[in-house]
Amino acid sequence: MRRLILLFAFILSSPTFAPSARAQALASENQPDLVIDAATRRAVVDTLCDRIERHYVFPDRARTVSKAVRKRMSTHDYDKITSAADFADTLTAHLQAVVHDVHLRVHYRHEPIPAVEDDDAPLPEAEQRSIEERGRYTNYGFERFERLPGNVGYLDLQQFSGDPAGQATAVAAMTMLSNTDAMIIDLRRNGGGSPMMIATILTYFVTADDRLLFNTFYERKGDKTEEYWTSPYVPGARYLGKPLYVLTSNRTASAAEEFAYDIQTHKLGTVVGAVTRGGANPGRLYRLSDHFAAFIATGRAINPVTKTNWEGVGVKPDSLTKAGEAVRAAYSMALQKLIDGVKEDPDRLDSLKRSLEAAAQRPLDPEEDFQRPQRRRPTG
Repeated sequence: MRRLILLFAFILSSPTFAPSARAQALASENQPDLVIDAATRRAVVDTLCDRIERHYVFPDRARTVSKAVRKRMSTHDYDKITSAADFADTLTAHLQAVVHDVHLRVHYRHEPIPAVEDDDAPLPEAEQRSIEERGRYTNYGFERFERLPGNVGYLDLQQFSGDPAGQATAVAAMTMLSNTDAMIIDLRRNGGGSPMMIATILTYFVTADDRLLFNTFYERKGDKTEEYWTSPYVPGARYLGKPLYVLTSNRTASAAEEFAYDIQTHKLGTVVGAVTRGGANPGRLYRLSDHFAAFIATGRAINPVTKTNWEGVGVKPDSLTKAGEAVRAAYSMALQKLIDGVKEDPDRLDSLKRSLEAAAQRPLDPEEDFQRPQRRRPTG
């Protein structure tokens, strides 16, 4: 089994779809701020515009956004900003105001960012170990999986891990839920990740002889496209012919949006909840200075059904409801679907009806848990 899982992880391995491992390594809560001067602001803006012009997936938009930021610099819009954190947030707001790309953002980190000769160079060994350890203690995004009354499976998935070590956890979760009669996958707190894990989980919902082309990525570098398919094999039983519900919120972003979009466009299940964040363009992090870096979209997703993606608009659920009400709504829908399918089992029917009555009284989740965090107000 271990050899099969490792082989499966290797087959499905792919570039990171959401912010890269290096971008994740920049994240640091409650880090100290820094005072910056005019020279730092000028250097960051010049390097930022250069990287956008060279790498952003849409060359015409790259020139437009670069011109807009340079104009703000020339008209002294940034002169009064002395906080490094405020400068990063302000640049992010100004970039997104022009191109409406939620992936395009500037990051600040108090700890110096190591210089690299190549933007695509591997992470320093210490940072790579830190990311791998974080994956382990977050259980690779698999926060909770359980069997609800009425034999409905529930999976709270908060990340689509790109770490091959997470594949075994995915297999364990799907195996644990394989005997349920319906499944709910909760992506309301999921900010994205890798198509590697998307492919793993999607494979359980398609037949072995019907491999699914679930997405194509266009990459500006080399002017190339790459297709992503489900696998002909997964360990354990596939989850076929059973109701599937995917929950979304305003915090559902990037690869999590892709999973919901894939489920919806390929008619594999029902999306329930709030409209998602709207980030569909994958990319990577580029170092701007010792304390600044920018995540720049270098490619775009192309869904094989719609021939487009969810950039800037998000994924609109099939059943639109407040995010805090999504579990109750999807659970009730699943139970009603199972009730409608019962023919000659009065005991099972009675049990499902009792579960449905209890589901209607299920406490709602706090709505504020699913709101996108507010960024600093732009300066200038």
